[in-house]
Amino acid sequence: MNGLLTSPLFGVSLTLVVFYLAQGLYQRTRFILFNPVFVSIFSIIGFLLLTRIDYAAYARGGDLILFLLGPSVVALALPLWQRRQQILERKLPIMAGVAAGALASIVSAAGTAWLLGASPKVVLSLVAKSVTTPIAIGITEKIGGIVPLTAALVVLTGCLGAICGPEFCRLIGIRTPTSMGLAVGTASHGIGTARMLEEDRLAGAVAGLAIGLNGLVTALLVPFLWLLFGLD
Repeated sequence: MNGLLTSPLFGVSLTLVVFYLAQGLYQRTRFILFNPVFVSIFSIIGFLLLTRIDYAAYARGGDLILFLLGPSVVALALPLWQRRQQILERKLPIMAGVAAGALASIVSAAGTAWLLGASPKVVLSLVAKSVTTPIAIGITEKIGGIVPLTAALVVLTGCLGAICGPEFCRLIGIRTPTSMGLAVGTASHGIGTARMLEEDRLAGAVAGLAIGLNGLVTALLVPFLWLLFGLD
């Protein structure tokens, strides 16, 4: 039994089984709070706590799935290519929207933490919360933030965007697929993009584009944090 728990197969199998069941639950109910990623996270946490299995044992396989996040983002190029003409017609508003969204994300999260007296490491860990996980981890490592904190915040941000993003957009009058996809993709990266692909293919394509552009813009804006917040 101990040999199974220390094998990467344990983490991979547990993740896939839980996600499969969570996806079935969501497809049956279509209840937004039953988002498969959201349900899977809390189900796995609960299972590990109840069985007293060390997180390190699970992470041996979970890290393999984390590695696949990069290729999964690249796979979003397919809907992007299929809607390329519609996207090219809106290229300037899309680029402006992503730049504004990236700046707002950094200033609102890191700025709030800074004003509340958080340590520089915590402030830096909040910078990339709206960037897809592989890019967010890379940025946080380079600037000296706390990688596990960033990873947790990225997932939380993605789940909240997937659950509330489209409904919030409609509530404030944003209803066109391009605008909704741009907003949700910029704010909540891959998890939000998966939700937008369910809503509309064009919205999903724009959201996928926003993931990459937001990662690029955030990486370019990060050096100015030191000037803005006076961080060492």
